[in-house]
Amino acid sequence: MTRPDNKPLSPVEAAAEILAAQTAREPAAVLASVDGSSEMVGRRIVVRHSDNGTAARIGSFGDEAVDQASLSLGQRALADLSTRIDGLYEFTTTDGAEVVVYLEVHRPHPDLIIVGAGHIARPLCAVGALIGFQVTVVDDRPDFATHERFPEAQRVVRAAFADPFASIDIHSASHIVLVTRGHKYDYECLRRLLNMDVEPPYIGMIGSRRRVRAAFEQLVKEGLPKDRLERVRAPLGLDIGAETPAEIAVSVAAEIVLLWRGGVGLPLAEKERVLERFF
Repeated sequence: MTRPDNKPLSPVEAAAEILAAQTAREPAAVLASVDGSSEMVGRRIVVRHSDNGTAARIGSFGDEAVDQASLSLGQRALADLSTRIDGLYEFTTTDGAEVVVYLEVHRPHPDLIIVGAGHIARPLCAVGALIGFQVTVVDDRPDFATHERFPEAQRVVRAAFADPFASIDIHSASHIVLVTRGHKYDYECLRRLLNMDVEPPYIGMIGSRRRVRAAFEQLVKEGLPKDRLERVRAPLGLDIGAETPAEIAVSVAAEIVLLWRGGVGLPLAEKERVLERFF
């Protein structure tokens, strides 16, 4: 944080805060006053995570009520990156006047971390790179963890599944897919992820309903809370009738995009119902 939170924030300083957040792979929200008091119009604040993990306000609109309302809105934006709330908001100043503030959320570039370099990982790596994700593939087998096998990956890491994330930075835009060669490895990776402090927006684990149920049962016995387990997408992917590795990769990528972009998963033809306008 570069300034006390009660001081005005210049456009250059606001941009510097956003850049710093992007460099740290963290989300940030910038709020700018666009209508209201002439003294307030043009002012901006930035909401970022502080060192202790809570959302903090940098800058000020010069009004306590608007500052607090803006911080609350920024906190909500950072807490749920899958919900798009960018846009205009009306706040009331301490003396009862109205002010309009524009919110813009800056999200870190998304990563796709594929744990397991088998038959599903290859098409998933290609699809992930195609849609703009920085892809990392992890496996413990030297013949599988190669750039020749995954030319689209930004990184290919050879690591034991007992600690696959030792050299990988897991952050607020990490989308993690567990597709190792054995259910026990998927389970160990999942267990390690759920015990981390960071909460990735997507954790997906492959497996049959029986194996997924057994994994959840064991994790519950170990004391993991329900809210953490509810974040796991298992079995992973959308139900599109996928059978081949490429089709499963499309199914998984579609689920990731749905959560990252805040979609609803309906066929657009059913959502828009254009034909109904003619009958």
